[in-house]
Amino acid sequence: MRHAKERRSAVHHAEYQYLLKRLREARRRAGLTQVQVAKALGRPQSFVTKCELGERRIDPVDLQGFAKLYRKPLSFFLPRKRMAERLR
Repeated sequence: MRHAKERRSAVHHAEYQYLLKRLREARRRAGLTQVQVAKALGRPQSFVTKCELGERRIDPVDLQGFAKLYRKPLSFFLPRKRMAERLR
């Protein structure tokens, strides 16, 4: 078991930071604002902001909604195996 000092929130893991970066990148590539995304998802704009900043944990269902809206496969948001190993 890891010591408390060694534990990190999943939001701070490099892999999750990569997901957040790709989430922002996908929205920008799609030419959408956070307000437009929120409206399309039926959520408040603060939801999109908090997801992109890592202040709100993104669950798989939410990620699927973002991916569909941005027309990206789920794999777009996840680091490849080699990259994931380097991020650790």
